Amino acid sequence: MSEYLLKYADARGQIKTEAVEGGSEGEIRERFSQQGFLVYSIKPKGKFDALTTGSAKPRKINLEKFLIFNSQFVTLIRAGLPILKSLDLLATRLTDPKLSPFVTAVRDEVKIGTSLSDAFAKQGVFPPVYVTSVLAGEKSGSLIDVLDRFIAYQKMTLAVKKKLLVSLMYPCLLIVLVLGLVAFLISYVVPQFAELYKTMDAKLPTITVMLISLGTTSSDYILWILAALAAGGIGLYFWMKTATAQETIDRITMRLPLLGEIWIKYQVAQFSRVLSTLLLGGIPLVQALETAGDSVGTRLLKKALVKVRQSVREGRTLSESLQETKLFPPLSIDMIEVGESTGALPAMLGSVAEFYEDDVQTKLAAALTLIEPGIMIFMGTFVAFVLVALYLPIFSLSEAAGGVR
Repeated sequence: MSEYLLKYADARGQIKTEAVEGGSEGEIRERFSQQGFLVYSIKPKGKFDALTTGSAKPRKINLEKFLIFNSQFVTLIRAGLPILKSLDLLATRLTDPKLSPFVTAVRDEVKIGTSLSDAFAKQGVFPPVYVTSVLAGEKSGSLIDVLDRFIAYQKMTLAVKKKLLVSLMYPCLLIVLVLGLVAFLISYVVPQFAELYKTMDAKLPTITVMLISLGTTSSDYILWILAALAAGGIGLYFWMKTATAQETIDRITMRLPLLGEIWIKYQVAQFSRVLSTLLLGGIPLVQALETAGDSVGTRLLKKALVKVRQSVREGRTLSESLQETKLFPPLSIDMIEVGESTGALPAMLGSVAEFYEDDVQTKLAAALTLIEPGIMIFMGTFVAFVLVALYLPIFSLSEAAGGVR
């Protein structure tokens, strides 16, 4: 008898994880399924403890290449090939060296009788929404339809992310160039003028003295400054990994003018898209909320969604539970409430996602039109300040020399 780590949902929809003993994974799955439990995953205890406890961070896969794999997988199944044969063909033909070992491992698990969803879950690298969707497809007998919905969801998500990255690329490049220009002027140009003014033995204006002091100090202590910045950056990086820091950053981000609104709407769109996909796949609402909550990229919202799931489990509506978090925009709450009352919650969640994705892109474009001129104005003002401060003594000396003549 071996010991396994079992994750399942009971008749009330409560998610539980416990260690059980059994002869094989199939025997445990059958035993709990006959008792009316919805089995999510079964993992040999010990081998996967690191992944379960979170002490080891699983490797990530390329979502774009994973999307290509799924498109090919669905095509082969739709053509009539068995799942095992489809996995066998794809495992030997994948061009992504990072994805191929995991698909091979999935094929090997399916070959010994493991269910497809459990085989994907064992790898610890595939998105939770994907594993849950495959489980729903297996239970309902509509695996192709479920995978089609996942592919559509993934395409939409990647398209939104690409648009956001493209929109942010130019402002980020401008900021890097501005910082580089500032560093060059202060650390190189200003010290050169400082040497010139030393030989002239002239009384310098206060603005020039301040700039030269800044430039010579930064030039003399450049290594210490770089070391301090590196140490600060490393400390900030590790601090940002903590739960407290992530919640603090989330709260600060929410309070930012305009950007805070964009940030929360993007998170709501992502959550709505995942939840809609899972509900359309036949996953019960409580279990779908758990997976959708895990897929959200902000700890503050994840924490709120745990309370939402508990509230829904106790019999309250989803719209009421989301409203209590005070994080979701009122319009999204109203739309979800309409979806619940009309019995079209999955479709309405999809509408919420589409609405806020479009709204995020529009508002982000508007914000960037304000940021780019602001960066250019700052660059021009700083350069003008440096030029005036450095050349002002020369003009003063020229006027003095003209007066002497």
